[in-house]
Amino acid sequence: MQIMITHGSMARTRVMQFTRWQLGSALAALVAMLVLLSGTVYHFVFLKAVHDGWPVVSALVRPIVQHEQAQRERFMRDNLDAMAQKVGEMQARLVKLEVMGERVSGLAGVNAGGLRAPANAASAVGKPGKSPGGMGGPYLPLDHPGLAELNLALEQLDQGADIGTDLFTLVESHLMESRLQALLVPSIAPVDGPVGSGFGVRSDPITGRAALHAGLDFPADSGTAIVAAAGGVVLSTEWHPQYGQMLEIDHGRGLTTRYAHASKLYVRTGDVVRRGQRVADVGSTGRSTGPHLHFEVLVEGAPQDPARFLYAPAPAAVASKARKPG
Repeated sequence: MQIMITHGSMARTRVMQFTRWQLGSALAALVAMLVLLSGTVYHFVFLKAVHDGWPVVSALVRPIVQHEQAQRERFMRDNLDAMAQKVGEMQARLVKLEVMGERVSGLAGVNAGGLRAPANAASAVGKPGKSPGGMGGPYLPLDHPGLAELNLALEQLDQGADIGTDLFTLVESHLMESRLQALLVPSIAPVDGPVGSGFGVRSDPITGRAALHAGLDFPADSGTAIVAAAGGVVLSTEWHPQYGQMLEIDHGRGLTTRYAHASKLYVRTGDVVRRGQRVADVGSTGRSTGPHLHFEVLVEGAPQDPARFLYAPAPAAVASKARKPG
């Protein structure tokens, strides 16, 4: 495409050539400028005319502007309603979690009263007053909640979630502490078998005279596995004239267990052992008439009846693993 430009006084002609791409680019730039110009006119002239109430222009443009504003408000209202529904569902779930948390904390023996929010925390919604016996949700105070109401509801949900998290963390800590304490209390039989001689006064098997038997005897074949009745630290492993080859395990809080007449020991002083771990083999060392385990439980050095502690048998899986030399 060529464009010829002439000037009468100089009688000279200029020729300008344009390709199709150059012409298309020029048209696109022109259209963009017109769109930008129309937008500028609309925002800075028509909207100002509606806002300031110009006599003619405002009457022409006001219906278009009102229609756009109505569409924009409808879109925002739909989104707010959807958010309000989601907030209501979250409130319902939070109430269920709160009820579950109270039930679980009660079973765990945890007092969750100190984690509750203050009674006047909801004063931002309405006038503070005495709270009735029970409260619940979900409920949003307005038929069509706005951003302020939704933000307040979200803040309350966030606070409730934090309280729930703290509550379950406290319950978990309490349950873990209880479990650790249970693991450190002698609660499984050290030998898989019946008790031959109990705790108390009996006729001594060697002298025949009455004497105190300070533990439980578990008759078993030599080499039968002896497992730790609870987790702890090996306090001593030694040869004793009366107990023969023996070991003691410290379980903390002044509680120890003693395993006597063993034929072989698998642990050393200072080793950390777990409940059900194989620590020795049954034997007949020391003052003994035959292969058996003499088992004692001592609190601050004073012998106790082990039957009071051995209330649960060793699990089969633990016992089978413990009876294999490691």
